[in-house]
Amino acid sequence: MTLSITVGVLALQGAFFEHTKLLKQAATQLQAESEALWVFTEVRTAEQLDRCDALIIPGGESTTVSLVAIRSNLLEPLRDFVKVQRKPTWGTCAGLILLAESANRTKKGGQDLIGGLDVRVNRNYFGRQTESFEADLDLPFLSDAATSKAGPFRGVFIRAPVVEEILAPGGGKPHPQEEARQNETVIAPSNDATDELDAPKPVEVMATLPGRSRRLAGKLEAAAELNEDIGDIVAVRQRNVFGTSFHPELTPDARIHGWWLQQVLDAVESGRFPQAPS
Repeated sequence: MTLSITVGVLALQGAFFEHTKLLKQAATQLQAESEALWVFTEVRTAEQLDRCDALIIPGGESTTVSLVAIRSNLLEPLRDFVKVQRKPTWGTCAGLILLAESANRTKKGGQDLIGGLDVRVNRNYFGRQTESFEADLDLPFLSDAATSKAGPFRGVFIRAPVVEEILAPGGGKPHPQEEARQNETVIAPSNDATDELDAPKPVEVMATLPGRSRRLAGKLEAAAELNEDIGDIVAVRQRNVFGTSFHPELTPDARIHGWWLQQVLDAVESGRFPQAPS
């Protein structure tokens, strides 16, 4: 029996079309090794989200996406999808901000977060639009992916955030009062699934950008706040949630999309969550 898997791309704002294009390209490569039938769909309502087994939250403007999600009655269903049902979710740039449990340098009045990753992100860490850049990234997790292409991945950073701190190692939640004392910081509500058999999972650092904080020192105040021994943390994973500071969808390289689809396939086949009705 052919396994049908529906992957949604949140289409409230941002580069959702570009994600869908690379997902289709990656699925074509995966189908040579798997009989899974991939369905890709844009998500703008809770009903559309209910039909998804996995979700991508694309880059864009995180405050705008948050506001549109609230007005569309989609914010709470997104939190349930990510933190209660624990379905595979990937956020790029603005998507990473929304999936963080804490975000600083927010605009006046803050913004609502979805949560899911026990990290604090620093919004617009590298500066304004004119300070956007590209850099080659060493991504060891791609070495196990089914791909004929090797070498570094060209990361596109546009007003990109970084993970400035991993919170409560071992999967715990940030303390609301402690995080609230951080300057211009917002936190996500705690509404995780309660499962005594499911031990807390630590945050995995999946990619860093070495040395850039040192080159920016003196130019950006935020650069002094980062742990230079590690470098700029630009990709993380915890449980079902994956986040990248950069925009893989703005390149022709489908390797990360292919790797992530393989993670989705593994999660569906292992029965970690009930599949959405077709």
